[in-house]
Amino acid sequence: MGYHTAMALVGVIADTHGRLSQAAYNALADCDHIIHAGDIGNPDILRELQTLAPVTAVLGNNDFDEYGESVGRFARPVIDGVKFLVAHYPRDVRISSFGTGALAPGDPIPDVCIHGHTHLAKLQFGKEVRPAQYVICPGSTSRPRNGTPASIAKIAIENGAVKSIRIESLDGQVLMHAGGFYSPAPKTRPMPS
Repeated sequence: MGYHTAMALVGVIADTHGRLSQAAYNALADCDHIIHAGDIGNPDILRELQTLAPVTAVLGNNDFDEYGESVGRFARPVIDGVKFLVAHYPRDVRISSFGTGALAPGDPIPDVCIHGHTHLAKLQFGKEVRPAQYVICPGSTSRPRNGTPASIAKIAIENGAVKSIRIESLDGQVLMHAGGFYSPAPKTRPMPS
């Protein structure tokens, strides 16, 4: 499998609950691919995000079948050589010696596991997330909890490897990060009507 040599930026959003603000839309405007980790709340949200970049999404506990067959309980995209596992619930992306409901025997081990549901941003790596490299929850853009700001995550990929991950508030303040620091020029554009 050949890898792209240019840096790719993957945006991660979750728990929009039917509301995509202009600030959330702008925060993802520089992304090459977007992952939505469930509780979408309205098919229009995915259509709006698709005006920015290709979107991979999963169903949350407040989503139903209105998204069609392309949105299921789990997603396992490979983006520029990096393997992802996406589910709404944290338990579904935790890989233990007993496996996980999101992976069948013989499925490739993901590099990055992404979940939503908690509305609390989290970035984990190291021994506690093995065999994956990272577990990420981007927080929520519409209903953050415990006084945290509305947030998203961004994952920079180069040559088939994760170069950096950051979780940031919608105004661009970095809340958590791992790896090198990738800072593209911000882009904004109006949301589709």
